[in-house]
Amino acid sequence: MTNRIGLVGLGLVGTAIAESLLAQEFEVIGFDIDPARCRQLEKSGGTPVSSPAQVADRAERVILSLPETNIVLQVVEGPAGILEAESLPTHIIDTTTGDPDETISLARRLAPRGIVLLDSTISGSSRQVRDRQAVFTVGGDKEAFESCRDIFSALAETVFHVGPTGSGSKAKLAGNLILGLNRLALAEGLVFAETLGLDLAAFLELLKATAAYSAIMDTKGEKMLKGDFIPQARVRQHHKDVGLILKYAQNAGQELPLSKVHLDVLEKAIAAGDADLDNSAIIKEIRRRSKP
Repeated sequence: MTNRIGLVGLGLVGTAIAESLLAQEFEVIGFDIDPARCRQLEKSGGTPVSSPAQVADRAERVILSLPETNIVLQVVEGPAGILEAESLPTHIIDTTTGDPDETISLARRLAPRGIVLLDSTISGSSRQVRDRQAVFTVGGDKEAFESCRDIFSALAETVFHVGPTGSGSKAKLAGNLILGLNRLALAEGLVFAETLGLDLAAFLELLKATAAYSAIMDTKGEKMLKGDFIPQARVRQHHKDVGLILKYAQNAGQELPLSKVHLDVLEKAIAAGDADLDNSAIIKEIRRRSKP
């Protein structure tokens, strides 16, 4: 395998992936529908091209960093997509938090073309990706995973191979259920402490020393206190995830009462204009509900 890596999707996480790979002396060939993001890649030392097909033409291994499964399908199978490349890649590493069934179906369609799909979801924000503190959870062929270990090692200190194709996406949804509720509980608890007249900075430090602690306090606590909602991961992205979580729970006949409440909170936050803020902005919706 060469050190030339293709990358489709240069949003918050995609840009962090590109910067990490470039810092590890990989060559990055990238594409995004936003020309400004392509220019930023070029400034960082990467090479922008004008379509996913051109990315695939120049790289054996292609990473996808996209918002949802429907966009993944367009990028892979649509006009000027990866499958229209003259030289097809051998591996696609899909970091999208997507629909597991659709991911499995896509992998089956790609296999006859000689392409292995690894669903390689990321637990962590763009900042954590940039700092190599995110966790990659990978589903797919174990040999293919090992063939791409150099990429995963460049991007993260912690990487798990969790089973066949689709396993990475399933594990991410289950993990995001817990993560999102931790974030929501932190927001609600901080607002409650605020209404009681407590000093929030001191209260947050107290929480970290108690059994109430969760890692979300380290990543989102200060952002909530300062009202710093510059996005590292957006409200609308987690809304999409919770929708998928509830879909699969319903299919399995499982009731998720807390996640239903969470979805409603996210929907109201989006309706209030918070969709593109950092997901720590969920505290704004809790505050809105706290007013008389």
